Amino acid sequence: MLTKRLIACFDVVGGMVTKAVHFADNITVAPAEELAKAVYDGQIDELVFYDIMASAEKRKIDVETVRRVAGQVFVPFSVGGGIKDLADMYEALKAGAEKISVDSMAVRNPEIIREGAGAFGSQCVMLSTQVSRTGTTPSGYEVFIDGARTATGLDAIEWMRRGQDLGAGEICVNSIDRDGAMTGYDLVLMEMAGRAVSVPLIASGGAGAPEHLKELFLRTEAQAAIISSMLYSPRIKRNFTVYALKDYLAHNGIPIRPFIRQPAY
Repeated sequence: MLTKRLIACFDVVGGMVTKAVHFADNITVAPAEELAKAVYDGQIDELVFYDIMASAEKRKIDVETVRRVAGQVFVPFSVGGGIKDLADMYEALKAGAEKISVDSMAVRNPEIIREGAGAFGSQCVMLSTQVSRTGTTPSGYEVFIDGARTATGLDAIEWMRRGQDLGAGEICVNSIDRDGAMTGYDLVLMEMAGRAVSVPLIASGGAGAPEHLKELFLRTEAQAAIISSMLYSPRIKRNFTVYALKDYLAHNGIPIRPFIRQPAY
């Protein structure tokens, strides 16, 4: 059985990591490169970086901040926001990313998924989806873009299937309804996604306690979980360490990547 992964996700504005609730009311946490070093030292499995204003502001991703963050981490590093074409993908990869996340632009131009997979391999292309339970589509879940501000009318599950068919090697399912709420992942959504696609799934939105991770990994096909609020949100009284979360999961029978203690020097 494949081990599960714990992922930190940075929503970056002007070089600073922010935290939001339901994709709104962002508050500043820390400079991106400083927080990247902290989560890497804490032995996070992966890092995802979203320049969350790039698409709305119709500009390229903040490559300089990507480069600074990449200099602090030596785990798989995915970046997204403002990626419009192969040239933008190549620039982000050259700056230190290992995977490219496409979201709003993929909805507007689905061929960017096929083109990216053809040029760099499916393992380099992550389809990120912003999803809300609106009840207006066959699955009940609808895709949103532009930082969850624009409804598309697309059925979320069908969009995931199409993204896989176009060549996405991984899909991140961002629940708008659960984002920052720390009430648990949308397990119904993740169960539906798991039945629809065979590529690795990342669950995002809702983690607030170790039990939420256990429920996710026991009930769904998710291979990874984003745990940002649990690690560093200033909105909660208690933050968790990666070690504490992995220890809890291991003791509950969840296959998790081992924690390797750093030498004391």
